[in-house]
Amino acid sequence: MLEQQLVNGVVLGATYALFAIGFTLMFGVMGVINLTYGVYFALGAFAALWSTQGLGLPIWAALPVGALIAGLVAVVLDTLLLTRLRKAKAPELSSLMVTLGATLFLYAGMAAALGTEIRRFPAEVFSGGAYSLGDVRVGTTQILILAAAIVLMLALLALVRGSRIGLAIRAVAENPDAAALMGINGALMLRVVSFLSGAIGGAAGVLVGLNFNAIQPFMGEHMMLRGFAVIIVGGLGDLRGALLAGLILGLAEVLTAAYLSSTLKDMIAFALLVATLWFRPLGLFGRAAAKRA
Repeated sequence: MLEQQLVNGVVLGATYALFAIGFTLMFGVMGVINLTYGVYFALGAFAALWSTQGLGLPIWAALPVGALIAGLVAVVLDTLLLTRLRKAKAPELSSLMVTLGATLFLYAGMAAALGTEIRRFPAEVFSGGAYSLGDVRVGTTQILILAAAIVLMLALLALVRGSRIGLAIRAVAENPDAAALMGINGALMLRVVSFLSGAIGGAAGVLVGLNFNAIQPFMGEHMMLRGFAVIIVGGLGDLRGALLAGLILGLAEVLTAAYLSSTLKDMIAFALLVATLWFRPLGLFGRAAAKRA
Protein backbone atom coordinates (compact mmCIF):
# COMPACT_ATOMS: atom_id res chain seq x y z
CA MET A 1 0.00 0.00 0.00
CA LEU A 2 1.46 3.31 -1.10
CA GLU A 3 0.36 5.31 1.94
CA GLN A 4 2.03 2.87 4.33
CA GLN A 5 5.24 2.87 2.34
CA LEU A 6 5.29 6.66 2.32
CA VAL A 7 5.02 6.72 6.11
CA ASN A 8 7.85 4.21 6.39
CA GLY A 9 9.94 6.22 3.95
CA VAL A 10 9.44 9.47 5.84
CA VAL A 11 10.51 7.84 9.12
CA LEU A 12 13.61 6.32 7.53
CA GLY A 13 14.36 9.56 5.69
CA ALA A 14 14.09 11.59 8.91
CA THR A 15 16.71 9.34 10.50
CA TYR A 16 19.02 9.69 7.48
CA ALA A 17 18.52 13.45 7.57
CA LEU A 18 19.34 13.58 11.28
CA PHE A 19 22.56 11.63 10.69
CA ALA A 20 23.53 13.77 7.72
CA ILE A 21 22.76 17.12 9.40
CA GLY A 22 25.46 16.52 12.01
CA PHE A 23 27.82 15.30 9.29
CA THR A 24 27.22 18.31 7.07
CA LEU A 25 27.49 20.75 10.00
CA MET A 26 30.92 19.34 10.77
CA PHE A 27 31.98 19.60 7.13
CA GLY A 28 30.46 23.04 6.61
CA VAL A 29 32.31 24.62 9.54
CA MET A 30 35.58 22.67 9.62
CA GLY A 31 35.98 22.14 5.89
CA VAL A 32 37.02 18.50 6.27
CA ILE A 33 35.15 15.22 5.91
CA ASN A 34 35.67 13.65 9.32
CA LEU A 35 35.38 9.90 8.83
CA THR A 36 35.19 9.26 12.58
CA TYR A 37 31.58 10.44 12.40
CA GLY A 38 30.41 6.86 11.86
CA VAL A 39 32.07 5.90 15.16
CA TYR A 40 29.97 8.47 17.04
CA PHE A 41 26.88 6.90 15.50
CA ALA A 42 27.75 3.48 16.91
CA LEU A 43 28.94 4.86 20.26
CA GLY A 44 25.63 6.65 20.80
CA ALA A 45 23.71 3.44 20.18
CA PHE A 46 25.90 1.42 22.56
CA ALA A 47 25.71 4.13 25.23
CA ALA A 48 21.91 4.07 25.06
CA LEU A 49 21.92 0.27 25.16
CA TRP A 50 24.14 0.35 28.28
CA SER A 51 21.82 2.94 29.84
CA THR A 52 18.79 0.72 29.38
CA GLN A 53 20.46 -2.54 30.41
CA GLY A 54 22.84 -1.33 33.11
CA LEU A 55 20.96 1.63 34.55
CA GLY A 56 17.42 0.59 33.71
CA LEU A 57 16.61 3.90 32.01
CA PRO A 58 13.64 4.18 29.64
CA ILE A 59 14.46 4.88 26.03
CA TRP A 60 13.44 8.56 26.23
CA ALA A 61 16.13 9.03 28.91
CA ALA A 62 18.70 6.78 27.22
CA LEU A 63 18.54 8.84 24.01
CA PRO A 64 20.13 12.01 25.50
CA VAL A 65 22.68 9.86 27.34
CA GLY A 66 23.80 8.35 24.04
CA ALA A 67 23.91 11.77 22.40
CA LEU A 68 25.90 13.30 25.30
CA ILE A 69 28.53 10.56 25.36
CA ALA A 70 28.95 10.63 21.58
CA GLY A 71 29.30 14.44 21.67
CA LEU A 72 31.98 14.35 24.36
CA VAL A 73 33.93 11.66 22.50
CA ALA A 74 33.72 13.80 19.34
CA VAL A 75 35.28 16.76 21.15
CA VAL A 76 38.11 14.60 22.52
CA LEU A 77 38.87 13.00 19.14
CA ASP A 78 38.73 16.31 17.29
CA THR A 79 41.14 17.85 19.78
CA LEU A 80 43.56 14.92 19.59
CA LEU A 81 43.44 14.36 15.84
CA LEU A 82 42.84 17.67 14.11
CA THR A 83 44.02 20.54 16.32
CA ARG A 84 47.69 20.16 15.37
CA LEU A 85 46.78 19.92 11.67
CA ARG A 86 44.72 23.12 11.87
CA LYS A 87 47.58 25.01 13.50
CA ALA A 88 49.95 23.79 10.78
CA LYS A 89 47.36 24.66 8.10
CA ALA A 90 47.79 21.16 6.68
CA PRO A 91 45.97 20.32 3.43
CA GLU A 92 42.53 18.75 3.61
CA LEU A 93 43.88 15.40 2.45
CA SER A 94 45.97 15.18 5.64
CA SER A 95 42.87 15.54 7.81
CA LEU A 96 41.01 12.99 5.72
CA MET A 97 43.79 10.43 6.05
CA VAL A 98 44.18 11.02 9.80
CA THR A 99 40.48 10.51 10.43
CA LEU A 100 40.48 7.43 8.18
CA GLY A 101 43.26 5.86 10.22
CA ALA A 102 41.53 6.79 13.47
CA THR A 103 38.27 5.29 12.22
CA LEU A 104 39.88 1.95 11.39
CA PHE A 105 41.62 1.94 14.77
CA LEU A 106 38.44 2.78 16.68
CA TYR A 107 36.28 0.24 14.83
CA ALA A 108 38.83 -2.47 15.58
CA GLY A 109 38.96 -1.41 19.23
CA MET A 110 35.18 -1.41 19.57
CA ALA A 111 34.94 -4.85 17.95
CA ALA A 112 37.60 -6.23 20.30
CA ALA A 113 35.99 -4.71 23.40
CA LEU A 114 32.31 -5.20 22.58
CA GLY A 115 32.30 -8.11 20.16
CA THR A 116 30.79 -8.15 16.69
CA GLU A 117 27.53 -9.89 17.52
CA ILE A 118 24.31 -7.94 17.17
CA ARG A 119 22.94 -6.49 20.42
CA ARG A 120 19.29 -5.62 21.01
CA PHE A 121 17.40 -3.31 23.34
CA PRO A 122 15.49 -5.13 26.11
CA ALA A 123 11.92 -5.91 25.10
CA GLU A 124 10.52 -3.92 28.01
CA VAL A 125 12.37 -0.72 27.07
CA PHE A 126 9.78 0.41 24.58
CA SER A 127 6.38 -1.04 23.80
CA GLY A 128 5.71 -2.09 20.24
CA GLY A 129 2.15 -0.84 19.98
CA ALA A 130 0.72 0.81 16.89
CA TYR A 131 -1.98 3.26 15.88
CA SER A 132 -4.22 2.99 12.84
CA LEU A 133 -5.01 5.98 10.65
CA GLY A 134 -7.38 4.56 8.09
CA ASP A 135 -5.42 1.86 6.28
CA VAL A 136 -2.08 3.15 7.59
CA ARG A 137 -0.50 1.70 10.73
CA VAL A 138 2.04 3.82 12.58
CA GLY A 139 4.10 2.15 15.28
CA THR A 140 4.95 3.89 18.53
CA THR A 141 8.62 3.31 17.71
CA GLN A 142 8.15 5.15 14.41
CA ILE A 143 6.42 8.01 16.20
CA LEU A 144 9.29 8.32 18.67
CA ILE A 145 11.88 8.26 15.88
CA LEU A 146 10.06 10.87 13.81
CA ALA A 147 9.37 13.15 16.79
CA ALA A 148 12.95 12.96 18.08
CA ALA A 149 14.37 13.60 14.62
CA ILE A 150 12.11 16.63 14.07
CA VAL A 151 12.85 18.12 17.49
CA LEU A 152 16.61 17.69 17.18
CA MET A 153 16.70 19.06 13.63
CA LEU A 154 14.58 22.11 14.50
CA ALA A 155 16.67 22.77 17.61
CA LEU A 156 19.89 22.67 15.60
CA LEU A 157 18.51 24.92 12.86
CA ALA A 158 17.26 27.40 15.50
CA LEU A 159 20.67 27.40 17.19
CA VAL A 160 22.65 27.89 13.99
CA ARG A 161 20.30 30.41 12.38
CA GLY A 162 18.82 32.29 15.34
CA SER A 163 21.38 32.60 18.15
CA ARG A 164 24.62 34.41 18.90
CA ILE A 165 26.46 31.11 19.11
CA GLY A 166 25.10 30.18 15.70
CA LEU A 167 26.23 33.53 14.31
CA ALA A 168 29.72 32.92 15.70
CA ILE A 169 29.77 29.42 14.21
CA ARG A 170 28.77 30.75 10.79
CA ALA A 171 31.41 33.47 11.03
CA VAL A 172 34.11 30.89 11.76
CA ALA A 173 32.85 28.74 8.87
CA GLU A 174 32.94 31.69 6.47
CA ASN A 175 36.29 33.20 7.45
CA PRO A 176 38.16 32.04 10.58
CA ASP A 177 40.73 34.85 10.44
CA ALA A 178 38.10 37.58 10.16
CA ALA A 179 36.10 35.94 12.96
CA ALA A 180 39.18 36.01 15.20
CA LEU A 181 39.66 39.73 14.51
CA MET A 182 36.07 40.26 15.67
CA GLY A 183 36.85 38.60 19.01
CA ILE A 184 35.32 35.20 18.29
CA ASN A 185 37.09 32.27 19.91
CA GLY A 186 37.46 30.03 16.88
CA ALA A 187 38.86 27.06 18.81
CA LEU A 188 35.91 27.12 21.19
CA MET A 189 33.42 27.31 18.33
CA LEU A 190 35.05 24.33 16.66
CA ARG A 191 34.68 22.35 19.87
CA VAL A 192 31.02 23.37 20.06
CA VAL A 193 30.51 22.17 16.50
CA SER A 194 32.30 18.90 17.27
CA PHE A 195 30.06 18.33 20.28
CA LEU A 196 26.87 19.17 18.39
CA SER A 197 27.80 17.00 15.42
CA GLY A 198 28.85 14.07 17.58
CA ALA A 199 25.71 14.36 19.72
CA ILE A 200 23.46 14.40 16.66
CA GLY A 201 25.30 11.41 15.20
CA GLY A 202 24.93 9.56 18.50
CA ALA A 203 21.22 10.36 18.66
CA ALA A 204 20.80 9.07 15.11
CA GLY A 205 22.57 5.86 16.15
CA VAL A 206 20.13 5.37 19.01
CA LEU A 207 17.13 5.91 16.71
CA VAL A 208 18.41 3.57 14.00
CA GLY A 209 19.31 0.95 16.60
CA LEU A 210 15.81 1.27 18.02
CA ASN A 211 14.13 1.15 14.63
CA PHE A 212 15.87 -2.05 13.52
CA ASN A 213 16.62 -3.28 17.08
CA ALA A 214 20.12 -4.19 15.97
CA ILE A 215 23.30 -2.62 17.35
CA GLN A 216 26.88 -3.58 16.50
CA PRO A 217 30.24 -1.76 16.25
CA PHE A 218 30.28 -1.45 12.46
CA MET A 219 26.76 -0.04 12.08
CA GLY A 220 28.24 3.38 11.29
CA GLU A 221 29.90 2.09 8.12
CA HIS A 222 26.51 1.40 6.56
CA MET A 223 25.30 4.90 7.40
CA MET A 224 28.41 6.71 6.16
CA LEU A 225 27.53 5.93 2.53
CA ARG A 226 24.09 7.43 3.16
CA GLY A 227 25.73 10.42 4.81
CA PHE A 228 27.99 11.04 1.80
CA ALA A 229 25.05 10.72 -0.58
CA VAL A 230 22.89 13.09 1.44
CA ILE A 231 25.44 15.89 1.84
CA ILE A 232 26.36 15.74 -1.84
CA VAL A 233 22.78 15.61 -3.09
CA GLY A 234 21.69 18.36 -0.70
CA GLY A 235 24.69 20.61 -1.27
CA LEU A 236 27.97 20.48 0.64
CA GLY A 237 27.62 22.14 4.04
CA ASP A 238 23.94 23.08 3.68
CA LEU A 239 21.65 21.99 6.53
CA ARG A 240 18.43 22.49 4.57
CA GLY A 241 19.80 20.41 1.73
CA ALA A 242 20.76 17.62 4.15
CA LEU A 243 17.23 17.57 5.52
CA LEU A 244 15.60 17.40 2.10
CA ALA A 245 18.08 14.92 0.63
CA GLY A 246 17.72 12.62 3.65
CA LEU A 247 13.96 12.47 3.14
CA ILE A 248 14.42 11.85 -0.60
CA LEU A 249 16.83 8.98 0.07
CA GLY A 250 14.61 7.39 2.70
CA LEU A 251 11.56 7.48 0.47
CA ALA A 252 13.51 6.19 -2.53
CA GLU A 253 14.88 3.22 -0.58
CA VAL A 254 11.52 2.22 0.89
CA LEU A 255 9.66 2.51 -2.41
CA THR A 256 12.37 0.59 -4.24
CA ALA A 257 12.24 -2.23 -1.70
CA ALA A 258 8.43 -2.31 -1.79
CA TYR A 259 7.79 -2.15 -5.53
CA LEU A 260 10.98 -3.42 -7.17
CA SER A 261 13.29 -5.53 -5.01
CA SER A 262 14.76 -5.26 -1.53
CA THR A 263 18.13 -6.25 -2.98
CA LEU A 264 18.16 -3.03 -5.03
CA LYS A 265 17.56 -0.57 -2.19
CA ASP A 266 21.24 -0.44 -1.19
CA MET A 267 22.05 0.78 -4.71
CA ILE A 268 19.87 3.86 -4.37
CA ALA A 269 22.29 5.93 -2.29
CA PHE A 270 25.13 5.32 -4.74
CA ALA A 271 22.89 5.99 -7.73
CA LEU A 272 21.70 9.31 -6.29
CA LEU A 273 25.26 10.32 -5.46
CA VAL A 274 26.55 9.56 -8.97
CA ALA A 275 23.57 11.20 -10.69
CA THR A 276 24.06 14.36 -8.66
CA LEU A 277 27.77 14.53 -9.47
CA TRP A 278 26.95 14.06 -13.15
CA PHE A 279 24.09 16.50 -13.55
CA ARG A 280 24.25 18.92 -10.60
CA PRO A 281 27.64 18.71 -8.85
CA LEU A 282 26.80 21.57 -6.49
CA GLY A 283 23.76 19.80 -5.05
CA LEU A 284 20.15 20.87 -4.71
CA PHE A 285 20.96 24.28 -3.23
CA GLY A 286 23.78 25.18 -5.57
CA ARG A 287 26.86 27.30 -5.00
CA ALA A 288 25.21 29.74 -2.59
CA ALA A 289 24.65 26.97 -0.08
CA ALA A 290 28.04 25.29 -0.41
CA LYS A 291 29.77 27.44 2.21
CA ARG A 292 26.96 27.67 4.71
CA ALA A 293 27.11 26.08 8.11
